[in-house]
Amino acid sequence: MDVLREEFEIIKDRIKNKPEGSYTAYLTTDDNKKAINKICEKIGEETTEVILAAKDGIKEDIIYECADLIYHLFVLLVYSGVEYEELLEEFERRRKK
Repeated sequence: MDVLREEFEIIKDRIKNKPEGSYTAYLTTDDNKKAINKICEKIGEETTEVILAAKDGIKEDIIYECADLIYHLFVLLVYSGVEYEELLEEFERRRKK
């Protein structure tokens, strides 16, 4: 299993089981509207950090901030009921164009 798929599965498990102390569980514990707001606010914050890292041109910071952004995007996808395979299928569909 690749590390991104594994991360996606860990997020699924933490959203489902809500282990104590889990940041993923914290993001997704409130009612749907509040949870979506928290997740989207973090995506906005992380997107800004990616942009700033890119503008600074420090490769390590870009990698770190992109990993944070991808994590939060995965949380949104899982919370929204999207499967990892569906994401891969979308990339495959786009590749064929």
